[in-house]
Amino acid sequence: MNHDLRLLHLLPAAVLVTQQGAIRFANAASMELLEAPSIDSLIGRLSGDFVHPLDQVRSTNRIQQVAVPEQAGRPNKSSEFRIRTERGNLRMVLISSVAMEWDGAPAVLMCGMDMTHQSEIEAQLRESEQNFRRLFENMQDVYYRTDAQGIVQHVGPGVRRVLGYEPHEIEGRTAESYYPQSKDRDAFKAAIMEHGEVSDFPGQMVRRDGTVIDISISSHALYDHAGNFAGVEGIYRDVTQRKNLERELQRLATTDMLTGIANRRAFLECAESAYAHSRSNGEPLTLLMLDLDHFKAINDRFGHLEGDRALMAFAQAIKGQLRASDAVGRLGGEEFGVLLPLTTLAEGLEVATRMLHSIRALELTDDAGHSYRVTTSLGVGTFRQSDRSLRDMLDRADQALYLAKHRGRNQVASLETLDE
Repeated sequence: MNHDLRLLHLLPAAVLVTQQGAIRFANAASMELLEAPSIDSLIGRLSGDFVHPLDQVRSTNRIQQVAVPEQAGRPNKSSEFRIRTERGNLRMVLISSVAMEWDGAPAVLMCGMDMTHQSEIEAQLRESEQNFRRLFENMQDVYYRTDAQGIVQHVGPGVRRVLGYEPHEIEGRTAESYYPQSKDRDAFKAAIMEHGEVSDFPGQMVRRDGTVIDISISSHALYDHAGNFAGVEGIYRDVTQRKNLERELQRLATTDMLTGIANRRAFLECAESAYAHSRSNGEPLTLLMLDLDHFKAINDRFGHLEGDRALMAFAQAIKGQLRASDAVGRLGGEEFGVLLPLTTLAEGLEVATRMLHSIRALELTDDAGHSYRVTTSLGVGTFRQSDRSLRDMLDRADQALYLAKHRGRNQVASLETLDE
């Protein structure tokens, strides 16, 4: 072995022996190539530390290839790799590797020849690296790479802007650590494993200051030479501003601007969903239709501005009687709808009665200091298995509302009670 070591030391080409990625042997040519202060300073270092980020995955895959038993003794075909020396200089190296034993344990012997001796190639390499580094440092997206267990192996400097961390604070930790909800990370994992890649995949992360931001991820799965999942590589970006705009547009599209509750379209969409659920599960569902009594008289007497105030107070009085699972919407003018899931007719009539009293108790005052009160008429309808569609249920509640008005307003009516 000593004779073999002397031969390796005398070789003009750089020779490294690694075990599990760590350098166990280096000759004098390796020390010169990597611009290390001594051979001893290389022992124990990871060979991958010297490989340029753009060549990391390719380098790892080639080393894993020679470790396959059926490839024993067969060197990899020589290939060029970019490396960064101990002094930070870039070099292009032609590398070949082969599996071997070292002190009775599996190892990889790598032989490299410096291909950057020509000044023109070196200048091109330097320019290429400068362009890459400039792009890498200034890109708004965050480049990252994880291993199969989700441990972050490398992350770009963009993480400072996006999450507020230094790259070294992220590397070595699980990517999952930065997700506020594990279900987001689970959904991402499932999509990657199923499709091998994702584009503009939604999620959220937590910044260093605790702020939750929306992110968009575009990534692909990494596989080793045997086809086994080896990790994920890709980019993510902060899309909080875009998502906030989308949420605001959605709110504007579904909200009644005067009262702040759901508009007609949004309420009917919610009602369709609740109706379909009740039809599938046989669960009770109650619908209330409300109309602010004599609303035209309020407008005529106090003006349209006061009429708007009355509608806002009316809507708030309705909301005050509802559960989180209930829904209320303005159907048009002074007419409102209330959806009560998992609510029987008897329970719905109780809710309607409470609303009736709550609205009677409202004491409104116009700009001149004149006080006045308002009342409402309510119609109650419930889901029936015999209904052909939501329209049947809406019609019964609407007819009940008409009945309450016909009887003199300021009361609750239901066709369901008459049928009984």
